[in-house]
Amino acid sequence: MPQHEIYMRRCLELAAMGIGYVSPNPMVGAVIVHNDSIIGEGYHPKYGEAHAEVNAVNQVVGKFDNYAELLKQATIYVSLEPCAHYGKTPPCADLIIKHQIPKVVVGCRDPFDQVNGKGIEKLQAAGIEVVTGVLEQECRWLNRRFFTRVQKHRPYIILKWAQTGDGFFAPPNNSQLWITGVESRKLVHQWRGEEDAILVGTNTAAIDNPQLNVRYGAGKSPKRVIIDRELKLSNDLNVFDQSIETLIFNEIKTEFDGKNKYIALEDFGRYVPEYILYQLYLQDIQSVIIEGGAHTLNTFIAAGLWDEARVFTGNVILQQGIKAPLINGNIGEEVLSGNDRLTIFYNNLASG
Repeated sequence: MPQHEIYMRRCLELAAMGIGYVSPNPMVGAVIVHNDSIIGEGYHPKYGEAHAEVNAVNQVVGKFDNYAELLKQATIYVSLEPCAHYGKTPPCADLIIKHQIPKVVVGCRDPFDQVNGKGIEKLQAAGIEVVTGVLEQECRWLNRRFFTRVQKHRPYIILKWAQTGDGFFAPPNNSQLWITGVESRKLVHQWRGEEDAILVGTNTAAIDNPQLNVRYGAGKSPKRVIIDRELKLSNDLNVFDQSIETLIFNEIKTEFDGKNKYIALEDFGRYVPEYILYQLYLQDIQSVIIEGGAHTLNTFIAAGLWDEARVFTGNVILQQGIKAPLINGNIGEEVLSGNDRLTIFYNNLASG
């Protein structure tokens, strides 16, 4: 088993390279081992492109003239159960069977109905030995966004905010104030590139006029989600610049204006977070990072609809102003980001 774990950790390293690009698919890594040596590896790099198993097999085929013989004596490690259905690409289980790879080691089962157990069953029916559950928790954690969307029918929710050293979110007049340093701002832009969407409320869009992109980081900019109940926001704001697909939830109209999509909710009462998240789920949005303002963050907290909260505490002292949200969760990590303190909370009681 320790040897299995070594190769599965490599699968996880490879899988993580697809973050921000494979949604709504999961991140997957694969390693092919022959006589205790890795002879091929791959990961799923982008939605619609080849899966991890395909890339790993292709690497072996490209490197070795006797690839057919090697594969018949090899073990393939894969962080998530090989797919058994036709989607954007053919089933990976069929590829493994075709090349007569005799042993497959799987990190965790795929919760998606069209796969869940079916890939493993297909391999076993073909006489292939299948080992499951190697580093299962680590494999499930890597794909927590995918598991949340499939099992809870909503995106994985990350709350993010900055607060002063004395617990305030903004000055009394709600004016813009930079609480954190440049290191934290760069880190936030890196996070944005890892998620499918970023959400803010009316006040944040109006006061901060944010671009909500990744100009200080790498990766693609997420879709923007704006809550503007009465459509009061000016069309001149950065969030409406047509550079990125932007969803505007309101109570007035449903229509498309280029990349700006207005979606009317029938009821702007107590279930607004649930309605918004379900609409995002229907559009294959697997994760959303909610950046403000305080009212929007508190609304999702009150509904129990959050999975992670990433809270920066700066050295600024305000003594008065708008209080930062209060959150109850398990502290998973507490580190320094420049001169700021970053605390990451996890919600073990997250609503479905």
